[in-house]
Amino acid sequence: MAKLLSVNVGLPRDVSWRGRTVHTGIWKSPVDGPAMVRRLNIDGDGQGDLGGHGGEQRAVFVYQLGSYRYWERFLSRDDLEYGQFGENFTVDGLADDEVRVGDRYLIGAALFEVTQPRVTCYRVGIRMDEPRMPSLLVQHHRPGFYFRVLQEGAVRAGDDIVKVADGPEALTVSDVDALLYLPGHPRERIEQALRIPALSPGWRASFRAMLDQPDAASGNAGLVATEPPPAWAGFRPLRVTAIERESSTITSVRLADPDGTPLPAALPGQFLTVRLRPALVRSYSLSGGPGDPGYRISVKREPHGAGSEYLHANVRTGDLLDVAAPRGTFVLRPGTAPVVLISGGVGATPVLAMLHALAGQRPQREVWWVQAARNGDERPFAAEAAGLLATMPRSHSYVGYSRPGPRDHDHDFAGHLSADLLRTFGLPPDADVYLCGPAEFQAGITAALAEIGVPAARVHTEVFGVRSGLTPGISAKPARSPHPPAGAPGDGPAVSFVRSDLTVPWPRDTASLLDLAEACDVPVRWSCRAGVCHNCESGLLSGSVTYTAEPADPPAAGNVLICSARPDGDVVLDL
Repeated sequence: MAKLLSVNVGLPRDVSWRGRTVHTGIWKSPVDGPAMVRRLNIDGDGQGDLGGHGGEQRAVFVYQLGSYRYWERFLSRDDLEYGQFGENFTVDGLADDEVRVGDRYLIGAALFEVTQPRVTCYRVGIRMDEPRMPSLLVQHHRPGFYFRVLQEGAVRAGDDIVKVADGPEALTVSDVDALLYLPGHPRERIEQALRIPALSPGWRASFRAMLDQPDAASGNAGLVATEPPPAWAGFRPLRVTAIERESSTITSVRLADPDGTPLPAALPGQFLTVRLRPALVRSYSLSGGPGDPGYRISVKREPHGAGSEYLHANVRTGDLLDVAAPRGTFVLRPGTAPVVLISGGVGATPVLAMLHALAGQRPQREVWWVQAARNGDERPFAAEAAGLLATMPRSHSYVGYSRPGPRDHDHDFAGHLSADLLRTFGLPPDADVYLCGPAEFQAGITAALAEIGVPAARVHTEVFGVRSGLTPGISAKPARSPHPPAGAPGDGPAVSFVRSDLTVPWPRDTASLLDLAEACDVPVRWSCRAGVCHNCESGLLSGSVTYTAEPADPPAAGNVLICSARPDGDVVLDL
């Protein structure tokens, strides 16, 4: 019979790591005597990052003596103590390749249900003094698992572990972990996992995303938003065929293949990356129809924008520009549900491409076009949008100016969009909402949509410029604009961070592209730093890389896991 060997608890603490402070609850120590297990935790225990650990579905983490013995041999270690892997219960038995998700166990006076494998992160590497640990746990099929507490009660070391119910579908913890993190994601097995009622909501969402992943897309939709592979690698020359004024601040540039060959179709909502000169690379949303033989980008002239200023002042019809293939996951999703397209200023560009697609493919689909601008002079695409909406019998249009001029009479409301105003538009709760505009505008509208009851999962946003970072458990530091790394400049290939407007030579003693980005204060996203979680997956717009450790599951075509990659030559990253 399986047995509870140790009950381990510990409150979060700050630890020093690579010159930073990490707030973590990974340090656990055995408890003498009984411990009270609550619905969300064990008395005396806590987690430093509630986004990744803890909560009802992850109340108690379990790890096995058999895995301790395995890692002692594999790592040649003899210093491992109970709680070393951050577990609350160290157990004899309950192997990951035997325990099923949904199994129920009685331990002491408490009743538990297995909900999911552990999601490994960099902090187990800190605790083990082994940075590879997050990847090793997955690749060696020994992640450990979480319990949900069905009945609170006291437990203590030495208690028997009695199985009282079998989980349905016969999928073990190792099976479910491999389905998400390792190559090969058989659809029938994912569907099987989704039939387990006890499987936690987070893992259910990941598996549903995998099932919904288009056949043309590569990568792992359960870990990161995916898109079809880019139509070509790196940059290719396209000719400027027309330059058109859309408003007092926005100009469109049409691009075509110099030989007249139709360009690969872009998905409505995607963007192009354009090299305007060697060290000036920018990304701009596509605003034309997805079936057009060429591309159209629409660019607002910003007062201090080097890219937009260069494009407005220097680019002429007939010029050749180096262009990377269309990319982006902010795209119109197929379906029949109502669609709400909300934009502010130049944010109208990607949603206009979506409007073109809706008018051409599903004119009967119900569509709301909600456009905000400062005034009539600065509103782009007025006639074009009106023409498209006129072809759609179930369309609704609401245009507002925050500061209308005396001659502005072509708007439906004055002032800023608000929850009260959105309520008057009659937006259906089952609509898919696509929102694009300045950061402050997007934040305000997202909050307003939540206030009127639109589910967050149905609101899709596009981010101009630098995306927000994700560095779990790291104490915040004052924000700085991206900059070259400290010390002498490197002598390696050029690394360009497009969104951050920064190009620096690679310092050859740098471990990874992630390390370089952090040294430059380029906002990045990561969790495991070992090629498992894919949070660091970024667009590789140009160039190639070498992996210092092979990823557990490859990134999407045209992407890179920056946590474990080094450049082979000049690279351009969508960061």
